[in-house]
Amino acid sequence: MTNVETPDPSAPSALDPGIADAAPDHPTALLASAAAAAALLAACGGGGESGGGGGGSDSFVVTVDFNSTGYANTTPTTDADAARFLQQAQFSSTVEEIAKVRSNGYVMWLATEFSRPLGPTGWDWLEARGYGAANTHSYFFNMYPAEFMIWQQLLSGPDPARRRMALALSEFFVASMTSAEFTWRSHAYASWWDTLTRNAFGNFRQLLEDVTLHPAMGWFLNTKGNQKENPSTGRVPDENYAREVMQLFTIGLYELNLDGTLKRNNGQPIDSYTQSDVTNLARVFTGYDFDTSDGVRIPVDNYTIESRAFARKPMSFNASRHSNLAATFLGTTIPANTPGRTALGTALDTLFNHPNVGPFFARQMIQRLVTSNPSAAYVAHVAAAFNDNGKGVRGDLKAVWAAILLHDEARGPQTLASNTFGKLREPMLRFVQWARTFGAQSAAGSWKIFELSNPADKLGQSPLRAPSVFNFFRPGYVPPNTTLTASGATAPEFQLVNETTVGGYLNFMQDVIQRGINCPEPGVPQAAYTNYLYDVKATYSRELSLVTDATALVRHLSLVLCASQVAPGSDNELLMVTALNATPVTASSSTDMACPQYLIQK
Repeated sequence: MTNVETPDPSAPSALDPGIADAAPDHPTALLASAAAAAALLAACGGGGESGGGGGGSDSFVVTVDFNSTGYANTTPTTDADAARFLQQAQFSSTVEEIAKVRSNGYVMWLATEFSRPLGPTGWDWLEARGYGAANTHSYFFNMYPAEFMIWQQLLSGPDPARRRMALALSEFFVASMTSAEFTWRSHAYASWWDTLTRNAFGNFRQLLEDVTLHPAMGWFLNTKGNQKENPSTGRVPDENYAREVMQLFTIGLYELNLDGTLKRNNGQPIDSYTQSDVTNLARVFTGYDFDTSDGVRIPVDNYTIESRAFARKPMSFNASRHSNLAATFLGTTIPANTPGRTALGTALDTLFNHPNVGPFFARQMIQRLVTSNPSAAYVAHVAAAFNDNGKGVRGDLKAVWAAILLHDEARGPQTLASNTFGKLREPMLRFVQWARTFGAQSAAGSWKIFELSNPADKLGQSPLRAPSVFNFFRPGYVPPNTTLTASGATAPEFQLVNETTVGGYLNFMQDVIQRGINCPEPGVPQAAYTNYLYDVKATYSRELSLVTDATALVRHLSLVLCASQVAPGSDNELLMVTALNATPVTASSSTDMACPQYLIQK
């Protein structure tokens, strides 16, 4: 076991009751004030407290089975330190969550989350809600059950760290719901999400195989139904997955050094694969299709559909459709007539063991969790953890997450002062943070939140809804005509930013903060599209105790939303306090404010 420093008990804590006032005399009016205070930061984000993150029982064995030595900052010295860590490691940093990190330190907090049992699955939630029924509501042909499922999984549940990592993985291994046109598609994407959460603290090699054989990925990148070559018709294996599994899921376009910088030959980047590699590798991914071997057909009106069992089973293999030609790629040759399953194992092993995978994956996970433009040293450190977890194991994702979150660039105070460190918070993460921080719940338990991709009046982003296999944004995106352009500094999330998305997001969050999510007939599982009610609402429980002290409220929100990046006594704080002290105060009168200290997570 690793020795963990004990936090200084004398340091001020977020649970210090000194900032709380007596219960308000007018709850309705003061609730509006609490919402208004949240809106001051939620114009750039979320707000509030309670009910968020690491709930669930702690009655399980906690083991530190990752390297935790050699780090300069393993214990938070302030509440802001703890909040900063939590906002990188999960979705929220409530007062209770901050206190837990202060008590345990970063290492034991990570060990606890890594050891925590898997929470309720997306598949089981769909089943409990009745979406497995083949009835007149045609759930099997609709995607909205999956929309409700993923929001339920993100906005609630006892294992937020696992789900945060799974969401990051969903933006690396992209299989988008946007193009799904097959029966039981919602169940397939619930299973896809469950695959990511199940593997989030496992090994990259197993995750790569599970992703490759998953029916959602099979549909999205054409592995499903992919057949061997037919010289008489000119048919050749589909190359889509072969290309993307190299370009986007493992090795990238160019050969990399351990620190993620490009290897060069005569000053030019070196391609990591060729078209011949794609063509040969594509042969390996032939012969796979949905596994409907149970033979069950369910009558629906005047036709039948397959059972939903295939939606969570790996695709099945049909040897008669598999190419038996030799496949030579990336320096490996799979001999002709190699059995298909063996060929797949060799191909995935070859990809997994390629030296590019560590830095390629490491840099993008750092971008998702901590900073958009990580230093070469930061990337090299995380890539080294991917290559060897300290026990000779390659691809240990717990080692990767720990290396990202414990590194001095993530934990040290020096990066807080840097104007080149940090990341723009993704709109969907701001929304999830709002919900978990304020304890938002679905009163009916139905979580009827539809796709929020519309940039004009929604978030402009929705989980598992990337517009293409290239995710919502490119990892190498450099905003044009900005101060970042000259230095070539990457800022991927800014690819989502324009006048429409900024205005749409602010208007959406203004209504959500004040009233909640308007849901059609929350009491029934089907979409219904009638009798809308505000079913998903925040409680603002802690904020209600602070609304009579605007300064205390703003500082509380600054802590739980942006790790106290709105400095006490700053112009921004004064502006927000003045707005809250004005009369009357409503959410709609204050959401025109913007808070760059929130928008940029440090």
